Amino acid sequence: MSTWNIVKLELARTDDFPSGSASRSYLIRVPLDDDCLIDEEARAEDPGRATVRRFWPNEPDQSGYLLRAKSGWVFSYAVGEDDDENLFHLENHPVKAGEYLTVTEPDGTRLPYRITSVAPI
Repeated sequence: MSTWNIVKLELARTDDFPSGSASRSYLIRVPLDDDCLIDEEARAEDPGRATVRRFWPNEPDQSGYLLRAKSGWVFSYAVGEDDDENLFHLENHPVKAGEYLTVTEPDGTRLPYRITSVAPI
């Protein structure tokens, strides 16, 4: 059985941010199964509910959707693939606090994010 959750990702340690950065973050609304994996069936039943908000200093917040693409899971903010941010191996990676995810930005830059919280809705 799955539960819809709000997941917070914060930028993890990088060369530019040796301590990470809580101000560079995402909030994701996603259904997770008992193994903390995305429940694809639950998301497919209500795809508009699987959302993402991107918070980045000095840029307007972006709102979009968590979509299943040929390459795996992506954050998408507009129609088309030009702005999609790919999520490395999210299809088989548990979404749990303390775990890490890699987000590939549209320009190809890969950034590590730490899952700082997972809260049922």
